[in-house]
Amino acid sequence: MADDLRARMTDGTYSLRSFLPSQRDLAEEYGVSRDTVQRVLRELADEGWIESRPGSGSRVIKTQRIQSSTPRATRSRHGVTLGPLLSEAFEQRHVTLDVYTLTSESLDAHIRLQAERIRGGSIAPERIGLRMILPSRDLDLPYPRVKDDRNDYRLRNRLHDITDRHTDSLCGVLRDLATERFVPSVDVRIRHAPLTPAFKLYLLNGTEALHGPYEVIQRQIELECDEEITALDVLGLGATLTHQVKDADPDSSGTVFVEMWRSWFESWWSFLAE
Repeated sequence: MADDLRARMTDGTYSLRSFLPSQRDLAEEYGVSRDTVQRVLRELADEGWIESRPGSGSRVIKTQRIQSSTPRATRSRHGVTLGPLLSEAFEQRHVTLDVYTLTSESLDAHIRLQAERIRGGSIAPERIGLRMILPSRDLDLPYPRVKDDRNDYRLRNRLHDITDRHTDSLCGVLRDLATERFVPSVDVRIRHAPLTPAFKLYLLNGTEALHGPYEVIQRQIELECDEEITALDVLGLGATLTHQVKDADPDSSGTVFVEMWRSWFESWWSFLAE
């Protein structure tokens, strides 16, 4: 539920300063108790996504901010959002996504939205290719971690669980599209790098690049045992992304930006294959 609400705030479904549905409506939509809804809303509030006030509801105070200097970018009155940019990418016959990220959480949410469009017949790509670079599992990541105990590995284990769950989900969704013949060709490849991600990178169809740093924050995280701990963590959803599009001018800022990150990704992809 929390993942889905983050995705909706990221793709503009719930725009900046708008209100989320009531707790009763959310409980009915997701088939959960009011207690669960309240826990999710507290989590989103702790992460800085929403502001909740008794009697007033929950207002969105953060979305995915994208700085774009290209006229091609899909804009709404609230600015550029990630969802429409990925939607545009999936409207091509051949879709290629090269992604470098800490987890596959936000990508999974967007892939599932595009799969719904494909199943509904609104788009019909002939090929989808995804290459994703994730951090190595045996890497001693500096975050997330318990604020006052560097030797407490519960949050690192939690991060691995989140990554595995969303990676399995998006791989399954894409492969199901091929198995059920909605998309003739699907190629999903994942490699792991001995790098601590300080930023996330999306390369869309070889012509667009989205790049943004992870923001380090202090927040409360509730573990499965109902224990709440203070953590130092990074959030990709909600961080500002820079967007550029490649054009016919080899010296334009957009072309230089995209080619720089394409070269970076290809070099690491090749290195990790050795």
